[in-house]
Parts: sequence; C-alpha cells; structure tokens
Amino acid sequence: MNKAPILILASNSPRRRELLALGGWAFHLDVADINEDVRPGEEPAVYVERLAREKAQAVLPRCRPGQVILGADTTVVLDGEILGKPADIAEARTMLIRLRGRSHQVYTGIAALRTADQALLSNVCLTQVPMRAYSDAEMDAYIASGDPLDKAGAYGIQHPDFQPVVDMRGCYASVMGLPLCHLAALLRRLEIHPQADIAANCQARLNYACPIFRSILD
Repeated sequence: MNKAPILILASNSPRRRELLALGGWAFHLDVADINEDVRPGEEPAVYVERLAREKAQAVLPRCRPGQVILGADTTVVLDGEILGKPADIAEARTMLIRLRGRSHQVYTGIAALRTADQALLSNVCLTQVPMRAYSDAEMDAYIASGDPLDKAGAYGIQHPDFQPVVDMRGCYASVMGLPLCHLAALLRRLEIHPQADIAANCQARLNYACPIFRSILD
C-alpha cells in the first residue's frame, strides 16, 4: 500500500471518526463552523455536496501543504422535504411518526480538498432507507434516551436497541454519515489509497453484508 498523507476530518461527528478509522488512514480533526441552512429551492443532493465542499474549504487556512481535508454532510429526505436535526423532543417524535413504516432517502455529500494545489473533488451517495413499523412504546423509549436529538431525521441507524431500519440494500455507512467506499473511490483520484481492507472492516464493524461495495470500488 502507498503511504497516505495525513487526512484532516472537518467534522466532530463521533460516527464519522469511527468510520474513517476503518480505512487505516492517519487523520486529525479540525471542525468546520459554517452556516448549514438550506438555500431556497436547493435540491437535497446539491445541498449536501455544497456543505461538504464548504466544510473542507472552511478549514483550509489552518492546514499545511501535503494534507487532504475531508468534508461530509448527511441529510434525511422524506417526500422531497429535507429533515434536519429535531429542535426538541416534540419535533423528534413528529419526524419518527412520519418516517415509521415508510421508505425515505438519505443523502451524504463528501468532499476531498488537497491543500497543495487546492484540488477539490466531491460526490454524493444516495441510499433508500426502509423503516420498520416500530411501536409507540419503542419510539418513546428511544426518544427518552436522547439519541434522536443530534441526528438528521431524529434517528440513528446503528442504535442497538431501537434498530429502526429493516431490509436495507444500500450503503449502511452513508446513513451513519460517511460512505467509506465512495470516499475511497474519491481519494483514489488523488492517488490516496486505504491502508486497510476498507470493505471488510466496514462490514465486520457494522455487522452488515453490503450488496454494493464491489460496484463502488470497482
């Protein structure tokens, strides 16, 4: 494997840190602080890709030549409406009721910015997410845990007790916030390669038999 440069993850998400570590890359954190409001008429794919690029660009002045900055943004979309993080418990409950027993879309934008020449690459991963028909009691117990309040759409796919998603056929890691195979394909264009078996590590860590990794990596 080629020795990769140090990556800079422009995110404070513990889920993104966990996922990025599965690639064996050395990375540091430098959290981007940007306005994440949706622009009027902005489509979800355009929105998340724009934010991913802006997050990477926001930390560029603090980075050194030879580093590569990674930005990412994830949003949940139901019936064409972007669902951000709930403002409170009441909004979390409303979102979870709307999502229950239905499929929605999760868009994750990723960006890689090479500091040496400011080459900026980006992409978007779209995943169809079918939710199970969880009961009111299950939903209320999950809300009481506090987990929904910092997550787009008011749920975490990886939550061990709630487990809101069934029979998904797309990128599990993307719904968590960082589509690893898509990121590996993007970094490959900058001649940066994983330092570990990214697909095997991801599937083992998430306990998920991914049906799409070969098509993305190939």
